[in-house]
Amino acid sequence: MGLRAKFNLAMVAAFLVGFALAGGVLRYFLIRDARDAVVQQARIMMTAANAVRDYTTREIEPLIGFQNKGKFLRAFVPSFAAQTTFKGVQKKFPDFIYREPALNPTNPDDRATSWQSDLIIAFRNDAKLREIVSERNAPTGRALLLARPIRIDDPQCLLCHSTPAAAPASQIARYGSNNGFGWKLHQIIGAQVVSVPLALAMARAQSRLITFMGLLAGVFLVIMAILNVLLHYIVIRPAVRMARIAEAVSLGQADVEEYEKKGRDEIASLSVSFNRMRRSLDSALQLLQR
Repeated sequence: MGLRAKFNLAMVAAFLVGFALAGGVLRYFLIRDARDAVVQQARIMMTAANAVRDYTTREIEPLIGFQNKGKFLRAFVPSFAAQTTFKGVQKKFPDFIYREPALNPTNPDDRATSWQSDLIIAFRNDAKLREIVSERNAPTGRALLLARPIRIDDPQCLLCHSTPAAAPASQIARYGSNNGFGWKLHQIIGAQVVSVPLALAMARAQSRLITFMGLLAGVFLVIMAILNVLLHYIVIRPAVRMARIAEAVSLGQADVEEYEKKGRDEIASLSVSFNRMRRSLDSALQLLQR
């Protein structure tokens, strides 16, 4: 195996190791950053939902409650206001979902599914748990979930959810007397759940990874070409020329020209030493012939 082949083999082996390490590290950071960006989107959605809830509680509920004493109107329910608002958003962005599922909701449409029930139970089992971030397979692909507990900390909420007898007749007429009762103060009754698609963010991360690795491979090929040119002119060509001269001298050809490489590098020093050795050899042969 020639010097060029050994050099290229060593370079390719080193590149492949570095390429794999760089790809693994870069993939980790790109996926992490993509997931963090999706989590940030989910938190912005959650903040917007809470803003709608707070506005409804602060502005809408007192106004409607004052004008419709004793009547139940869905418009002043914070949960209904937030979910209805996001249904308008979901018309343009169907993969972005906001829900407030509960184990025992007033509105049957808000009843928690099995996996949503698991989230609520997890909040109930750990009072210090304030947020859950997880992933699941949605109909449109992989989705990131952000969940926060819904706790009954306002005694006013129990006016409509303690017993059917205490609830407004209009509420019973709309939803019946079997759902949404028996709530207790400071009890976690449901969760705010935001679902944001991961597929697009992960596809972008994968595209960036492929682009970067392609550029890295291109840079390596350019460097390899430059190094091979330098290797040829600085090392291989002088070494081949000195080898041919040495072979000719060994066959008794005394008229072979000397090779002198200009410069101060190791190959130039080798050529000087080689020529000195050849002249010493010629002098020794002349002495023997006398």
